Amino acid sequence: MKRLSLFVLSLLFAWGITILQVHAETQGQIVIPGSSRSTSAAPKQNFTGNVRVAPAFDTQPPQRIYGAYVTFEPGARTYWHMHPLGQTLIVTSGVGLTQQWGGPIQVIRQGDVVLCPPNIKHWHGAAPDTSMTHLAIGKRLDSHSVSWMEEVSDSQYTPQ
Repeated sequence: MKRLSLFVLSLLFAWGITILQVHAETQGQIVIPGSSRSTSAAPKQNFTGNVRVAPAFDTQPPQRIYGAYVTFEPGARTYWHMHPLGQTLIVTSGVGLTQQWGGPIQVIRQGDVVLCPPNIKHWHGAAPDTSMTHLAIGKRLDSHSVSWMEEVSDSQYTPQ
């Protein structure tokens, strides 16, 4: 019995070393220069106003995380949408607004972090008179990261 246990332990140890070596060989660190990011206009079918997107990073399976800097000109905003695995926003400059369906509009400023849980209908964008940039970080579920819905109306954006 002692010999069998020693044999099994030896096999597990050898298997573990092999897995660690394979993992180390295939998982190299990647540096993405800031100057390599290109900015493009956000698709008009999902945003109101002028919005620019600069992808910050993307990962390959099995990782599913991605990030992008999104800049909203004054009054610009997303449509209502949801993320199957949630979303994190880190405001890097300016002043913005965000709202969860049925909740109050909240003001967000540089340094603020917005944690949006999975499948919560929400929108975010710039304040009416100030631009805003945030780093949006999300996670894909079966290559899907967002479900876009209807436009945020002017009356929803600036309620009286």
